[in-house]
Amino acid sequence: MRLFRSSEILGIAAETLEFALEASEETHPNEYMGFLRGEDARDLGLDRDGTVITDVLVIPGTESNPVSATVKTSMVPNDRHAVGSVHSHPNGVLRPSDADLATFGSGDAHIIIGAPYGRNDWRAFDREGKRRKLDVLDVELPDDEAFFDFTQEDIDRELSEDS
Repeated sequence: MRLFRSSEILGIAAETLEFALEASEETHPNEYMGFLRGEDARDLGLDRDGTVITDVLVIPGTESNPVSATVKTSMVPNDRHAVGSVHSHPNGVLRPSDADLATFGSGDAHIIIGAPYGRNDWRAFDREGKRRKLDVLDVELPDDEAFFDFTQEDIDRELSEDS
């Protein structure tokens, strides 16, 4: 893993966008809200510098209704991979409201997904609320289960290195 990664966001993984679209549809008629995380493009097999949005963090205690979603800010992790936010507009409007703009301060990519939640029913914005380009990238995401893929030998080695 590289210590520093490019801050340029190249795009969103197709699988991640699909997750956000499905979550938005399942939450309808209420708003959906999550935070976006990214990984270094080179770690995903791309031969370019930059970041690819790979994850949506759902924050425990998020409350939503048909016109808003409220996140308990104390539950938002301080995450060096954070790149922005995603939320839905059940009314289908694909532009940020004044309330949305107030939440766009952190991160460089903010996605709004609108009903009917199809593949093209979303837009990306920068922190000022200006529309930005965000390519959908067909990359293979790391296996979440790999985090748990270790043996007793791995544990013993870690423990002996700490001694």
